[in-house]
Amino acid sequence: MINKIYKKYILVFSLLILTAMSCTKLDLQPTDTIDPTKAFRNANDINLGLIGVYAYVDNSMGTLSSTVADENNFPTENTVGNSDAFRWLYNSGSGSVTSFYGNNYVAIDRANRVLAAIDALTFTGTDVALAARYKGELLALRAYLHFELLRAYASSYQTGALGVPYMETSTISYPARDKFEVVISKAKADLVAAKALIPTTFTDKTRITKSAVSAIQARVALYEKNWADAITYSSEVIAAAPLATKAQFPGLWTDANDSEVIWKLKRVGTTDSRVGDFYYRQTGGIVLYAPSFKLISTFDQVNDLRFPAYIKFDATRVAPKSQYLVNKFIGGTSTAPGLVDIKLFRTGEMYLIRAEAKAESTGDAAADINALRALRINNYVNATFADKPTLIDAIYTERFKELAFEGHRFFDLKRRNLNIQRLASDAVNASGAVLLTPTQAQYSFPLPALEISVNKNTIQNPLY
Repeated sequence: MINKIYKKYILVFSLLILTAMSCTKLDLQPTDTIDPTKAFRNANDINLGLIGVYAYVDNSMGTLSSTVADENNFPTENTVGNSDAFRWLYNSGSGSVTSFYGNNYVAIDRANRVLAAIDALTFTGTDVALAARYKGELLALRAYLHFELLRAYASSYQTGALGVPYMETSTISYPARDKFEVVISKAKADLVAAKALIPTTFTDKTRITKSAVSAIQARVALYEKNWADAITYSSEVIAAAPLATKAQFPGLWTDANDSEVIWKLKRVGTTDSRVGDFYYRQTGGIVLYAPSFKLISTFDQVNDLRFPAYIKFDATRVAPKSQYLVNKFIGGTSTAPGLVDIKLFRTGEMYLIRAEAKAESTGDAAADINALRALRINNYVNATFADKPTLIDAIYTERFKELAFEGHRFFDLKRRNLNIQRLASDAVNASGAVLLTPTQAQYSFPLPALEISVNKNTIQNPLY
């Protein structure tokens, strides 16, 4: 009997020990995550987190939007490249058009985590001003990243259209899609707050400066059709950063200088983070995407400085090879072809934003078009424009040339609800993909299938 009682006590005591041990284990901090209070302890840690956000900013949608528009053709020699995007065969399972969605939200999540860390810290001395600037950069990045998502995935660019979720905190959630105007409004608010925090004395073009904020504001205003704001903000940039001279312009694309560059992504090394060589051509000299004959035909090939800077003609390449190559991102070194800084915003774009805004409001846009052309084209004579449609057409043609391969053409056509019309000669290998209309699903990029599957509060763009 005593032995049984003894065994009973032993059992109870053992259970108490196990329970205590279990509770102790439950109190242990996880070892596979970093406590934010330890990751972000001072201004230097905040800067490291900010750099982590910049590291996720890319231009993949820029090159993709060139491919799906009428800026490129698909050469016969390309037997390895993804042709679904060029042929408008993409759907929610096509990583070529959906990966940008997840990448940008990763960057946004990083930005929100660092913003939360800033608000939880107390800074002293010179770190007060540094932390304020870092917060400004983060807010501007958050606005820019959301706006680029909106350009890519909005069902259209008008009030009431399906936009994207605007994430302002780092939480696990299942958000519905915000409307186009809500995303615009929140981006504008972040940009206004950012601008007040970034000092004019900060001039690092590899990061977001006050002028870069103005440039983002100008682009946002263009898509919002807020012509007054578009004129105001583009004018701020133009006043701060004049256009490149004729002597400077070719060197802008080889990184010999960064004249008129407002914000760029710095690229270093020999093989990593290539832009042009990686996307437009592949090791072995295979041209994946070549300049379209439609684009080539718009240039004065003798006098326009942009033609040799953007496009290369190589007579030594014979059929089935393309003799025209994208030259804009080839870089300036033979040891790392295609390695070149990515120019996200330039003064040239600001002139065209202001011209379009003026054409839609005051009508006085000719001066901006002529000023831009005069520094791009030798022997240029100022043009006059008979009416508003002629003026708008000239602006869009100029955007086609000036911003070629920088990721605007597809979205420009979408802004005006215009067809994407290719020449037959540009679609020889595209199974007849010469016309994409606003009534077709592929006129807007699809959200990833996984997002639709997991997030029951979101919906896909129409017709997918």
